Amino acid sequence: MAGKLRVFLGAAPGVGKTYAMLREGRRLRDEGLDVVVGLVETYGRRGTEEQLGDLPVLPRKPVPYRGVELTELDVDALLARRPALALVDELAHTDAPGGRHGKRWQDVRELLDAGIDVATTLNIQHLESLNDVVEQITGVAQRETIPDEVVRAADRIELVDLSPQALRARMAHGEVYPPDRIDVALDHYFRAGNLGALRELALLWLADRVEEELADYRARHGIRAPWETKERILVALNGAAQGEHLIRRGARTATRVHGDLLGVHVRLDDGTAEHEPPGLAAQRDLLRELRGGYVEVSGGDVARVLVDFARSESATQILLGPTSRSRLRELLSGSVINRVIRLAGPIDVHVLPPPEPGLLTVPPSPRRRRPALLPVRRRRLAWLLGPVGAVALTWALSPSRHSLGLSGVLLCLLLVVAGTARLGGLLPAAGSTAAGALAADWFFTAPRHSLTVERGADAAALLVFLAVAGVISHLIDGLTRRSQQADRARAEAAVLGRLAGETVESGPRVLSDLVAELRQVFGLDGAAVLLRTGDALWQPAASAGVEAPSEPDEASFSVGLGDGAVLALRGAPLTEEDTRLLGPYVTQLRLARERERLAAQAAAAEVLAHTDAMHTALLEALGKDLRAPLATVRREAGRLPEQAGERIGAEVERMERLVANLLDLSRLRAGVMPVVLRPTVLAEVVRAAADGLPGVRVDLGAALPRVLADPGLLERAIADVLVSGGTAVVVVDAGVVAGRVDVRVTVHGREAGAAEPTGPAVVRGFVEAMNGELAVEEAAGGGTAYVISLARAVA
Repeated sequence: MAGKLRVFLGAAPGVGKTYAMLREGRRLRDEGLDVVVGLVETYGRRGTEEQLGDLPVLPRKPVPYRGVELTELDVDALLARRPALALVDELAHTDAPGGRHGKRWQDVRELLDAGIDVATTLNIQHLESLNDVVEQITGVAQRETIPDEVVRAADRIELVDLSPQALRARMAHGEVYPPDRIDVALDHYFRAGNLGALRELALLWLADRVEEELADYRARHGIRAPWETKERILVALNGAAQGEHLIRRGARTATRVHGDLLGVHVRLDDGTAEHEPPGLAAQRDLLRELRGGYVEVSGGDVARVLVDFARSESATQILLGPTSRSRLRELLSGSVINRVIRLAGPIDVHVLPPPEPGLLTVPPSPRRRRPALLPVRRRRLAWLLGPVGAVALTWALSPSRHSLGLSGVLLCLLLVVAGTARLGGLLPAAGSTAAGALAADWFFTAPRHSLTVERGADAAALLVFLAVAGVISHLIDGLTRRSQQADRARAEAAVLGRLAGETVESGPRVLSDLVAELRQVFGLDGAAVLLRTGDALWQPAASAGVEAPSEPDEASFSVGLGDGAVLALRGAPLTEEDTRLLGPYVTQLRLARERERLAAQAAAAEVLAHTDAMHTALLEALGKDLRAPLATVRREAGRLPEQAGERIGAEVERMERLVANLLDLSRLRAGVMPVVLRPTVLAEVVRAAADGLPGVRVDLGAALPRVLADPGLLERAIADVLVSGGTAVVVVDAGVVAGRVDVRVTVHGREAGAAEPTGPAVVRGFVEAMNGELAVEEAAGGGTAYVISLARAVA
């Protein structure tokens, strides 16, 4: 009989897997079970060593490798000892070459085959299926992995859970790694975000295994009814327009109950070639975006196939949209929705109504001085019912010709004409009028059953009927046009009101949302905002519709948005009223483009600010870390011979000045060190900076205007440039150039092409803090000239 495997699973090193394994081993030993420690790694952790305590530990097996003796699990000793339970740490460990097996999990499998129970430990990052995910999260590739099926075959898996904050606290207290590794670990692998993601991976992997065990149990016991251990929302899709509404509703429900979302499409296997519905591809993409699954099944009975699939997936809810079948088809072939409800049993079935028309589709503009444009279905129905109804009514009234007379039947026919005009417009009404007049002549005028009219009164009555019917049809058509104009005006007002309200409430809209709304409002096949990326290349910034144009030439209408962006529309030609309504959308699109541009600039500025903050912190840390070594060097230099000590002391002084400059520069960039600009006498600052420096000649001239600067900061900047000259001859002069005052420090003997020293780089920061400029030029006669340009002070 094979032994049983028990795995203590952890999200990361240090959560306490080995501690938990040893504690369980001690508990079972105290209950009388024969427990032996085959191999355990304590890593010097006090808590782990205390749990190991007096548990019997088998000696490790030495394995020589490249002149070094390594130790591994002694499988032979364990097989000979045959304990009831062996404790073996680190299941994913790779054995040293030359050992019994290549992996420790293979050693454990041999122990299990021998009937020995094994308890072991494992971190989630070592599972083969999660290796790439863990590398993406942590940036560390795991070389030691273990097949998932080895762990899934364990008889018991226990998750040793610890919150990221608690694990980081243990790490900071030195309970996991030695002190020299703590900071690096906390800043890299053991970041709070990494630990949270690894913890979630462990929980999800363990939940999947529990679900597999539950499915096996139900299959073994023949249980078909779904158990609501976890909500599974099944959305039935057929490519109809309301499918996206169903998916979003199902996603919201799944998110609230922490369940799964699955979309299913049933293909009929009746032998006919079924083409994929046009909206199904977009619905699949939406499911992927909302982290849902998609499955296609086939069958002849849609309702039964759907319910059987729901049972097989243990679905708890089925979401259906409104039926698209006509009442006649439902009467002939039945209702899919009703059959699903009858067959579903304990599964909840939700039939959602069509979504509210939050986005109105603006009706087409009524045609002026032309018949009202009504839907094709209404016009066809009017052409069918109008003339046929007029003839049928005349035939039905023909037995009453003596009592009713021609005038009576013509009045009845006027009702048919009016109804036809209201249903299908002017042209079907004209057809009904003609058909009614001919039928009245055939059945009611002498001679009957002919189109000849003998009596003048009958002819006059028919002519009056034609005139009155024409007037009535024209009036009804005019009323229909006025109604369409009113509907159009209401729709335009609603669209403009929503645009204005959303702009005031939330600012400029998102570009993709605007394009999608524009396509729906105008009933277009596709719409896109295109950006020019080359001479004849265009890239979509946002698009909507299955036939969105990919370049302006494919559009039926296009308008520029500025900065190389174009709004391209494909569909029915836009009328003058449509173009007028399009204007606010174009304005909103331009605002959205501007908002995206500003957001990109803000993001770039944030990155720069973060980078600058990091540089500032680095300079601060560097300055502080250099002070102690420099003080030590200065102290030790005093013990050297006089000449060598002076040279070292001078260099140390230069380094100390550089450190001070770096610290001040970091404070300037952080805004901690204030810069007070005021009118400053340049001669006083230059003489103070040159005081005590040999080889410096100051030649500023007379009547030099005052500059706008911070005196202390300017003195530091000039002094640093003077010191950078070393022992060379340095000349300082100044003058007014282009309305500014230029201070020129010429260091003879240094070429301008030489590498610029670090000092002037710091000086540049000081000068720019005073709104000045620093330029490095080649000096006449050789050498390097540093030119500090400052603004003149206003008198």
